[in-house]
Amino acid sequence: MSRDSSERGGSDVIAFTGGGTGGHIYPGLAVADRLRALLEERGRAARFVWLGSRKDSDRAVVEAAGLEFLPVPSGKLRREISLENLADAFRVLAGYAASRRILSDLRPRLLFSKGGYVSVPPCRAAASLGIPVFTHESDFSPGLATRLNARVAERIFVSYEETKDALSPAVRGAVEVSGQPIRSSIRTGDAARGRSRVRLPGDLPLILVIGGSQGAVRLNELVAAALPDLLRTACVVHQTGPGNPGVPPEALPPDLADRYRSFEYLKDELPDLLAAADLYVGRAGAGSLWECAAAGLPMVLVPLAGVGTRGDQVENARWFAARGAARILEGREAEEPSALAAACAGLLENPGALRGAADAAAGLGSRDAADIIARRLADRAWGGEP
Repeated sequence: MSRDSSERGGSDVIAFTGGGTGGHIYPGLAVADRLRALLEERGRAARFVWLGSRKDSDRAVVEAAGLEFLPVPSGKLRREISLENLADAFRVLAGYAASRRILSDLRPRLLFSKGGYVSVPPCRAAASLGIPVFTHESDFSPGLATRLNARVAERIFVSYEETKDALSPAVRGAVEVSGQPIRSSIRTGDAARGRSRVRLPGDLPLILVIGGSQGAVRLNELVAAALPDLLRTACVVHQTGPGNPGVPPEALPPDLADRYRSFEYLKDELPDLLAAADLYVGRAGAGSLWECAAAGLPMVLVPLAGVGTRGDQVENARWFAARGAARILEGREAEEPSALAAACAGLLENPGALRGAADAAAGLGSRDAADIIARRLADRAWGGEP
């Protein structure tokens, strides 16, 4: 045990930050899980602490993964002019002060940020205390939080090679293309177990629909309208999002109703369903895309676009489509149930095209980003120490 860890009560500390959505939490937890296993292999142990938002949902996810959760005030970062910016500015300052107190007391060996607006104050506080900062960007184009965190980060991990060129020339030397960290369970799903979990009939192809952990109302409506066509040749498992009901059996053709299953949220079942599925339909959030890639699952994507989004999902989707792993519905097509049904049929009814998309997805998802990042963190935190 090193001298400084002894003075802190006998435990080394690694700090994590990020939050606001599952996309800013689950990849960070994947890194934490791999880092914990790596330290065990090296005969070490560490205390893992997460600085996050005051959302109960964020706390629940982090604590369920076995990390300590310490909430800090957080304010959203907006590029547009808004009266809310003033109140949020005070929240950001309060978040910085709280983060600095926490980190000054913990003295972690480093801070790993998974992004989101809540991560900016902890990253700045860590840098002010001389604590090394590492950060990861999931999307094709870096968000505002990543651009700010990159200024104080020792290393900036990105999922796409092209993301490097979107960052300031001053920080590009610190960029490493790692891919997207995903939960290790995603790679070990069991297809037979997945189908048995949801009690699907026969051996029809399976379409897995996911609108994100918070659901997607317009996507749900699009899928509901397309269901009569989709269910003629496939089964559909549909994650609708909390509080969003699925399509009731009485609204479906009687002879097809048993081919549809809806769930507000898929958790432990997800790895098995990804393994069982023949096709994914959903938004183009980075987490879902890279989990599908790791599972070798072809995709039909309906990216979130328009007012209220910076276009990151469209960019993500186009990158995967350009490499043969996905088909995209954009513009008017994204609102047409017939277009969704046709895109799914174009893959499911063409075994060669479906296999080609599956192989392309698997190739993109072969890199183990959680392991890459965890090893960098372990080497930086302990270096050559035994």
